[in-house]
Amino acid sequence: MLFDVEASLTYDFAQPCEVLLMVEAAHGPDQAVRSWALTFWPNVDAVGRDDVGDYERCTVFNAHGRINALYRASVEVMKRDHDLTDAVGMPIRDLPASVLPYLRASRFCPSDRMERFVDREFGHLDGGQKVQAILDWIGANVDYRAGVSHAQTTALDSFTDRAGVCRDFTHMVIAMCRAADIPARAVSAYAWKLEPPDLHAIAEVYLGGRWRLVDATALAPIEGLVRVATGRDAADIAFMTIFGKATLIEQSFTITPKV
Repeated sequence: MLFDVEASLTYDFAQPCEVLLMVEAAHGPDQAVRSWALTFWPNVDAVGRDDVGDYERCTVFNAHGRINALYRASVEVMKRDHDLTDAVGMPIRDLPASVLPYLRASRFCPSDRMERFVDREFGHLDGGQKVQAILDWIGANVDYRAGVSHAQTTALDSFTDRAGVCRDFTHMVIAMCRAADIPARAVSAYAWKLEPPDLHAIAEVYLGGRWRLVDATALAPIEGLVRVATGRDAADIAFMTIFGKATLIEQSFTITPKV
C-alpha cells in the first residue's frame, strides 16, 4: 500500500538549544520512501543523519524562537507477514549479535522484575503462542486510558495500574517478552486508522529468524504502519528530544492511503 504521511510541529524555544527530530519514515526492507521533504519555518541550521541504525533517519537542528517543522513523504509499505501461529523461539546462542541487546532490561522495560509472573502465567507456552498469550493477557487486563501514565512511567508501573496508552502497552509487551527470553523492541510509526491521528508506539518481537510487529492495543492494522524509529524502549524512539526547554504551540500527524 502507498501512504502519504505528514508531521507538523510548532514549538517556541525561549533560549537557543539543539533538537533531535525523528519523524522521518525509515528506509527498510518492508517499506520504501518514494518521496519526502522536511522544511523549517523560519529556516534553521539542520543536519540529517542516515546512520542512526535499523534504516532510520533523524535530523538535528539549532532552535531559537518559534519554529515549525513540516515533514511530508510518500511511502510504500510492502506486504507484511507477522503471523505468530507457527513462529518459533530461538536459543539465545543462535540469535544474531544485533538482536542480543533486545533481551536485556532497559530504562522503561524492567523485564528482570517480571520473570516470575511471566513464567507462572506463560511458562507452558513457546514462541509465537507465548507472545500471543501475552498480547491477549494485556488486552484483557489493561485499560487503554489517557492521563494515567506520564513520561517516566515504566512497564512495571503500568502493570500495577492496569491502564495506560500505546507507549505503556508497548513497554509491557517488551518487558514480558524479554522476561520470557524472547527479544523485543519498540517501534514508532504513522498508523493508518488510528483515532485520533498520532505517532503510534508498537512492539516488535524476534521469532523464527526475523522481526515481527505486534500491537497489544489493536488500534491500527499492522499493514497500515509506516515505521519511523526503532529502539530498546520509548527513550530511543521519541519523535523529538530537546536539549534545552521549549513550549508546544501545536502539532499534528496524519497518514492517508493513496489510491
